Amino acid sequence: MALIVQKYGGTSVGSAERIHKVADRVIHARQQGHDVVVVVSAMSGETNRLVSLAKEVADPPKAREFDVLLSTGEQVTIGLLAMALESKGCAARSYTGAQVHILTDSTHNKARILEIDNKHMRADLDAGRVVVVAGFQGIDAEGNITTLGRGGSDTTAVALAAALKADECQIYTDVDGVYTTDPRVVPKARRLDKVTFEEMLELASLGAKVLQIRSVEFASKYNVPLRVLSSFDDTYTGTGTLIAAEEESDMEQALISGIAFNRDEAKLTLLGVPDQPGIARDILGAIAAANIEVDMIIQNIGTDGTTTDFTFTVHRNDYAKTLEILQVVKEKLKAREINGDDKIVKVSLVGVGMRSHAGIASTMFRALADEGINIKMISTSEIKISVVVDEKYLELAVRALHTVFDLDQAA
Repeated sequence: MALIVQKYGGTSVGSAERIHKVADRVIHARQQGHDVVVVVSAMSGETNRLVSLAKEVADPPKAREFDVLLSTGEQVTIGLLAMALESKGCAARSYTGAQVHILTDSTHNKARILEIDNKHMRADLDAGRVVVVAGFQGIDAEGNITTLGRGGSDTTAVALAAALKADECQIYTDVDGVYTTDPRVVPKARRLDKVTFEEMLELASLGAKVLQIRSVEFASKYNVPLRVLSSFDDTYTGTGTLIAAEEESDMEQALISGIAFNRDEAKLTLLGVPDQPGIARDILGAIAAANIEVDMIIQNIGTDGTTTDFTFTVHRNDYAKTLEILQVVKEKLKAREINGDDKIVKVSLVGVGMRSHAGIASTMFRALADEGINIKMISTSEIKISVVVDEKYLELAVRALHTVFDLDQAA
């Protein structure tokens, strides 16, 4: 017997029929002898509908009232799921974030969880009930409703699992696990049985959309095993992908676990900048002041030894704004020229096996060269290598790397 926290996203609870299927899945887990806590999102499309309503009334809406409004989406779902469970003879009780006392700070629309009181949940579980909790929301010390921002329901589920010391937190979504890369790009991509927290954090930050970074960070911090499963597997036999801490037995893990990519990249270069202390601060300070996040950075000494070329990437949506800022910086620093390119992508290899194996970078670069793909930028960490290439080569690059590192699905 185990204590399991299950989380279902908006698509999984998108209709009365889907809610009944979730109820059946929960009951199946109960019949296996497990205690179950369920965290749910708002029904598919509901949060977007509420956002649109808010903007029709007040644009921008007050942050506090916006949270009051948005939190109602999950409240509808918990009530419906608890009703569905009760109608099938399974005792259940629903709770809003405030009722469970998910205490957060007072940062509306992106609050951080401070503590959780598990007393009521424990009492219900001991009484044989399924506990159904609204994801994405909490309450601050003043009694104000707060929401947790993007990926908030995943974060709620992991936080509850940590507070209850659950054996596993299961994230049900529309895919049956974490794949070596996007199967839409590489049909031979295969589902991974296990991924480490470190690898999942890298994959999520580099473009993989299966889990939100924040929930994985939370799970890693409190060592909560995560499992990604499909809510559309009506056989209940799928094992999904387990995301857990790296163990000693994992020392011989595959070199590469997955390939992530991000299409939303743009590259900018300021050429002929004076090579002197404080230049990077002057350039990036102006970008940061505009609330623009910078990703990869490269600085090269110019051929004359007195100037440098400074290159960095930003989100493609910020490209035009960043160009405007650099025009001002160029005049201030008396730089020679600005170059920009918003037709690039980032492709990344991720794997803890990199720590103990040399030659991965050279294999990657050779595979890309063999396909005639030029590398514009390179960035590395202990378990990741990222390259920037022309957008038109994205799928070719991913397929080539997937093959050369033996990630293709076995026939």
